[in-house]
Amino acid sequence: MTKYIFVTGGVTSSLGKGIISASLAKLLQARGYRVTIQKFDPYINIDPGTLNPYEHGECYVTEDGAETDLDLGHYERFLNVPTSQANNITTGRIYQNVINKERQGEYLGKTVQVVPHITDEIKRNMRILGDTGEFDIVITELGGTVGDIESLPFVEAVRQFKWEAGANNAIVIHLTLVPYLAAAGELKTKPTQHSVKMLLEYGIQPDILVCRTEHHINMDIRKKIALFCNVNVNAVIESMDASSIYSVPLLMMKEQLDKTVLSKLKLPQKNEPDMESWKDFLGRLKNPTADVTIGLIGKYVELPDAYKSIIESFIHAGAKNECKVKIEYIHSEEIYPDNAAEKLSHLDGVLVAPGFGSRGIEGKIDSIRYVRENEVPFFGICLGMQCAVIEYGRNVLGLKTANTTEIDVETVDPVINMMEDQKTVTSKGGTMRLGSYPCDLKKGTKAFNAYGKAHINERHRHRYEFNNAYLKQYEEAGMIASGINPDSKLVEIIELKNHPFFVGGQFHPELKSTVANPHPLFVKFVAAAMEYAKKKTN
Repeated sequence: MTKYIFVTGGVTSSLGKGIISASLAKLLQARGYRVTIQKFDPYINIDPGTLNPYEHGECYVTEDGAETDLDLGHYERFLNVPTSQANNITTGRIYQNVINKERQGEYLGKTVQVVPHITDEIKRNMRILGDTGEFDIVITELGGTVGDIESLPFVEAVRQFKWEAGANNAIVIHLTLVPYLAAAGELKTKPTQHSVKMLLEYGIQPDILVCRTEHHINMDIRKKIALFCNVNVNAVIESMDASSIYSVPLLMMKEQLDKTVLSKLKLPQKNEPDMESWKDFLGRLKNPTADVTIGLIGKYVELPDAYKSIIESFIHAGAKNECKVKIEYIHSEEIYPDNAAEKLSHLDGVLVAPGFGSRGIEGKIDSIRYVRENEVPFFGICLGMQCAVIEYGRNVLGLKTANTTEIDVETVDPVINMMEDQKTVTSKGGTMRLGSYPCDLKKGTKAFNAYGKAHINERHRHRYEFNNAYLKQYEEAGMIASGINPDSKLVEIIELKNHPFFVGGQFHPELKSTVANPHPLFVKFVAAAMEYAKKKTN
């Protein structure tokens, strides 16, 4: 029978429920258990696909084309197991499902209410992954903070679920804050007590408390929390601030979180967690032999979470190359032809980030011209790749009005054009080209050498594509299509022959980079930046 773990948060948001969930899952996986994690978000959007990145950070796309919460990226990066549509549920999706059933007459004329209809639908979704038979343990992270109005139905659903599942089949881990008051010179447990008291008012007794703190929690404080919150002393887990999120699994192992969980679920502890490859990764991450500075050029740089998967991909690729990657965030609206050299000349590589809309696009194009002409390693993702095509069209092919029809519908040279199957789409949510698609690589190219194979699959999120009417013209001028979709003939990867590293991908490679499998394009890009840095110093 599948066992269930629910992770709730109290006192404040952003305590790191996603990282604790992923770390626990990693430890259980390292003991030989089949584990997955799902995220329940209390907002009413159907998914985060239409949310501004400033609101919610990046939108993470799964293999099956679901637009999901960025925490699913953490789950995949830690576990090296793909997630799906079933791993991220929002209030909007729950209500949409219930309303659809009501319209179809499934409730037999009954009054549709939050309890039992909404809570039943939440519980049904909580069980979907467990019912597949593919997992021994399902960890469910509840977004938001206990006490928020919007998260109440989820908390009530957890209460019912725990009661129905029976003892030892479902447990609740409550993540809370133990703040340090500098004026008093001590840690305070009252916020944790109040948070647990609120959970108790909703009918849930947490089984384990994970306490986020900046200072070590001594045994006296642990005993005090245990006494006031009705938990065992060994179920009060310290979660100290860590220098890297990738250190958290080892910190949780030291605190024996996984052992406590298995004991509460009455599951055998099997063997000790095999974390050797994880420790090897951390060793390389923390002891680099070189460093490079990469410019990340985008229009949401004020909020690094908008590029979360890209940042993490650089961490994985940096560790693989035993190199510390310093990321310099540069706003594309602040780059012009006359200041590009000043802004970019000190960098060892430039990544032009994905995005939508016209804001900042000319700055991206000016940046690409500078790195192309000065042979600085370049990597373009989605819109970044499209900008490279526009720049090459304007400045090499002489197509002075080259543009994307996303920006200029009337352009004489639409080198980037809307995909045919997108032209009739009017609805915004979940309607782009989404999810995993195949790609054939040309032998002898940088892309082929990076992947080491001819057939790959990568994840997409776009409406516009390279206009194949211009392909021959581009290839004759030196920009080649090194990756092509075998079915649609869509250009997936472009690169320059006579450049140390100039590669653009229509897909999002960052979505598939994990600790166990750093993405090959990021690995090669970092290696190219290291070579460039060496040349500069010699």
